[in-house]
Amino acid sequence: MADDNCLRQDFEALSVSKRLMRSVSHKLRKKSLKSEDEDVNAIRVSLRCLTLYGRGGGCKVGADTSEEYGDPSSRRRSSASEEGRGYGTICGTEETGVDCFSYGVKERFWKKNTRKDLELEEPTYNSRMHIFLPDDILEMCLVRLPLTSLMNARLVCKKWRNLTSTSRFLQMRREGLHHYPWLFLFGAVKDGYCSAEIHALDVYQDQWHKIEADNLKGRFMFSVANILEDVYIVGGCSSLTNFGRVDKSSFKTHKGALVFSPLTKSWRKIASMKYGRSMPILGASEVHPDFSATQGHQIRQERRFNRSRTGGGLDVYEDPHRLSLRRQQRNTFDENDLSFSSARKPHKLVRQKIDQSSTKSSRRFVVIAVGGLGSWDEPLDSGEIYDSLSNKWTEIQKLPTDFGIVCSGTVCNGIFYVYSESDKLAGYDIERGYWIGIQTSPFPPRVHEYYPKLVSCDGRLFMLSVSWCEGDGQIGRRNKAVRKLWELDLMYLDWSEVSVHPDAPMDWNATFVADRNSIFGVEMFKIFGQVLDFMTMCDVSEKGPNWRHISRNQMAHELDASSCTTKSLAVVYL
Repeated sequence: MADDNCLRQDFEALSVSKRLMRSVSHKLRKKSLKSEDEDVNAIRVSLRCLTLYGRGGGCKVGADTSEEYGDPSSRRRSSASEEGRGYGTICGTEETGVDCFSYGVKERFWKKNTRKDLELEEPTYNSRMHIFLPDDILEMCLVRLPLTSLMNARLVCKKWRNLTSTSRFLQMRREGLHHYPWLFLFGAVKDGYCSAEIHALDVYQDQWHKIEADNLKGRFMFSVANILEDVYIVGGCSSLTNFGRVDKSSFKTHKGALVFSPLTKSWRKIASMKYGRSMPILGASEVHPDFSATQGHQIRQERRFNRSRTGGGLDVYEDPHRLSLRRQQRNTFDENDLSFSSARKPHKLVRQKIDQSSTKSSRRFVVIAVGGLGSWDEPLDSGEIYDSLSNKWTEIQKLPTDFGIVCSGTVCNGIFYVYSESDKLAGYDIERGYWIGIQTSPFPPRVHEYYPKLVSCDGRLFMLSVSWCEGDGQIGRRNKAVRKLWELDLMYLDWSEVSVHPDAPMDWNATFVADRNSIFGVEMFKIFGQVLDFMTMCDVSEKGPNWRHISRNQMAHELDASSCTTKSLAVVYL
């Protein structure tokens, strides 16, 4: 009986402790409603009901959270635990118990026991929110983007825009292998007005883009040439009575020159020429850092004065017949010979390698403008050279009066070659500052309505001309006109046929440009009331180079037929 009475008293004490805990839990529930809600799902903590102990009534409460954090030393025990006070378990084992943490008690224990862990995790969470790439790694990623993607990346933030516009970034992109050819078509006319737009073709993705060019508004009949990733726009004219219209009844000829940078879509003005020119023949070349156009001009004046005093030679050419003499004496060499010699070629190649290995700040470039039409629409025989370092134009020697009107020109191995309508070829030595008369084997036959076009790529000089092709030897079959690609052997001055253009020469003002190993061409003509365009490409590094179409009738359908006359083309690797 004594044992039964003792057990009954213990159960009564247990019932009192349950009522006490319910009261405490009810009060804590009211307080928890006033506090902010916590995300109990973020970190789940194992909370156990605590073992009930009894001696002298009441319950002793403790919490164990060690299993969730894997730290047995962090086990929290009640002051009435069996290790501390020697109390024993009354009802059931230690694992069994009653959930005493309803109505907000669980949240309060979670806040108390996980405060330190949240403090440790908060810096880690903040560091993840502020992850960033170093500038050098970011540059390496952006420099590999195609130009279209790079333009979109510049719209992300100011940092990316500024990072991709620095000279360091442009230098990395220029020297890298992740750029492709872009063709920029200038001089488009729409509804009788200069469209003030540049049509750009991404050759790699075969996509056309339009670039606004308010700086060219109302300007037409200008010429373009590229230096690295910049395009130089030189000369041109504009109407005085109807601004913006292609009207030469009353016009102004421009002396000014502009520079357009496709990578940054920026424009800048450079020094103006001494004479206004429309449609001048342009050439661009890299020169030695010690190059001086003014010094070369003074030397030319002294040479011209000495020759005129003794009455010898032509006024412009430096002994032009040396070239034909060298063809007869191929095994001889004269140090004073001003012709193209095999000894000069290695010198040019070595110098170009030295210049290309240097930084852009030490590199020097020139732009040559020869011929064109003057202020009174008269043909010009004068020329000027622009120095990018001094930002000045300097006059060069005039072409002889019997040379004819210059219709085409290009720079090859430091020589600016020009071709005239009267089928004459001359070269201007940029470093030494004088003209050279070139007499070659009979020039390729041509149709006189189509002017030849000179282009240069990979140190080779080419010419595109239109000639009549016999009707395959069949009697009664009409002849047809074809455009052929010819190459000039700079050693023996002989012309040789390279390839035949696939398209019929419908455009008498077809434009061709070359860079590296490729020649690009654009032909535009109006037929059946619609303007058509054909973009072609030829890789001269291949054996038996063939032409291929890179774009057809994607751009010119909305342009006027006058665009066929005013167009100009530039190729830039971006």
